[in-house]
Amino acid sequence: MDALKIALQILLGITSLLLTLLILLHKGRGGGMSDMFGGGMSSSLGSSGVAERNLNRFTVILGLTWGAVIVALGVILRFSGES
Repeated sequence: MDALKIALQILLGITSLLLTLLILLHKGRGGGMSDMFGGGMSSSLGSSGVAERNLNRFTVILGLTWGAVIVALGVILRFSGES
């Protein structure tokens, strides 16, 4: 059980770093604080390129994996009797 817990913790660290990098690679959509005060021109175009659509897919899949790893670690820690 300890090997599984260690493997999931390593997987959580890797997915956390990759998810952060993938989120930072996305193009800004506008609508933030700068737009409230008149700064910036934002376009309402959706994902147009194949690369951006693939980036969206990878981000969603990695996000779901990240969530599943967190749930699995929570279940293991809950039922293993450790704190």
